[in-house]
Amino acid sequence: MVAQSTGSVSLTTGAPAAYRSPTRWGDAPSMGSGCRLAAERDNAVIRHGLTTLRLSYNPLRLALHGQIAQTLRISGMPPRQPRKKRMDQHRYTGLDALRGSMMMLGIVLHASMFYLAAPPPTIVLPLDRNTSYLFDVLFHLIHQFRMPAFFVLAGFFTALLVEKRGLRGTYHNRASRILAPLLAGALTVVPLTAWWLIAFMLSARFGTHDLIPDLDAVKQLAAEIAAKGGTVDEPAVAHLWFLYYLCQFYLLIPLCQYLAAQGVPLLRRWQHWPQSSLLLLVLTLHTAATLWPFRGGQVHEGYLYLKPHWPSLLYFGSFFVCGYVLHHRRALLQILAQRVTSSALIAIVLFPLALMTSHLDHAASGASVPLHAMAVLANGLCSWAMIYFFIGGAMRFFDRASPWSEYLAQSSYWVFLIHLPLVTLAAWWLVAFDLPAVIKFLLVAGFAVVLAFLSFHYCVQKTWISSFLHGRRFDLAWPWQQPIHKA
Repeated sequence: MVAQSTGSVSLTTGAPAAYRSPTRWGDAPSMGSGCRLAAERDNAVIRHGLTTLRLSYNPLRLALHGQIAQTLRISGMPPRQPRKKRMDQHRYTGLDALRGSMMMLGIVLHASMFYLAAPPPTIVLPLDRNTSYLFDVLFHLIHQFRMPAFFVLAGFFTALLVEKRGLRGTYHNRASRILAPLLAGALTVVPLTAWWLIAFMLSARFGTHDLIPDLDAVKQLAAEIAAKGGTVDEPAVAHLWFLYYLCQFYLLIPLCQYLAAQGVPLLRRWQHWPQSSLLLLVLTLHTAATLWPFRGGQVHEGYLYLKPHWPSLLYFGSFFVCGYVLHHRRALLQILAQRVTSSALIAIVLFPLALMTSHLDHAASGASVPLHAMAVLANGLCSWAMIYFFIGGAMRFFDRASPWSEYLAQSSYWVFLIHLPLVTLAAWWLVAFDLPAVIKFLLVAGFAVVLAFLSFHYCVQKTWISSFLHGRRFDLAWPWQQPIHKA
């Protein structure tokens, strides 16, 4: 029997009165407080708009579910819709600019590589005769955080893309924006880079300056590099290796979704855990473990080639997964923004320590386990401290609309893809001149930056190339010609 009252419907059965659900909560029959609490505890309430269906929680509950569904259908009430997950509408201008900056730093990194005074043992290529220890410090500093931070950001924006387009739409988008440029670059940019790099190495090793490399000299150079432990017979993708790795990391998206779904309830259970130093410690220990296979605790080998290098995949893939999970715990971004100063201090203290322990580990050839452990721990903690600093700084100081940030974010992809042939070309041309290393570096980097940005501005952003890389064309003015957007 169904008894209806104003604003509510009570479903009752032949059960004893003590177990029946009253028409209104305030009209319960007289009973002791213990019985009243028990009855209220056993009541199951189903609400729909202004109508409330109260179901007595007794052995007949399963049968009554069918009566409730039939009553809803008869009354014409629509079924209750599940609450939709709120999508992330934040633009993350600062993080987008930071991602572009990490790509731009590739120009500085690769330009400095030609003028290292004490290169790591894993870099066995001939270098310019004019060197400076300044570029050793600059090279190691950028290498310490650049690609780890980039892959954290890549994972973060991948999670944002999955939220907006779904898994299938994400894979279609990444195939168009990452896989297709990788294949195109492998046929155009990589051969040009290899050509000019071989020309540079021959000039630095034998003192020649030929536009067309001599084959006998190339064979002799390859034999010398192989004798020093270098890799010469594996196909490489040069600086496009990060696109190659991204294509493999995208296969981890289902795993990332599972970790994010399992991890967020866990973090809610321990709300103060992400805000404590424990999170940094856990990340450091994990990164140190992934650094263990590398000499000196530094990743300078293995990842440039088509053949999978599992230690590199595990190392960089961990940062991608962390970035994906970070998007599901976005409150951490504000915590990082508040800790910019402390993160900077930790990084400033740890970078010299990481550099020293890596140098000692290289000198010991990995024979000392405690020394190697110190190197991987120092490098792991230093990398995460720098990631904390740069992400926090981007959120705190640059998370607002800016013509400079917009131009950097849109141009960085093309500039990075094209910069290495320009860098190697300029380095080859200057190798014949006896100039200070600083002058050569500034000329090489300046040549690559100017030509890359000019080509983007006048030859790329309004053409099919921009559609190929970004999915759309741009009509951006130079940043200094655009009005500044005030927050």
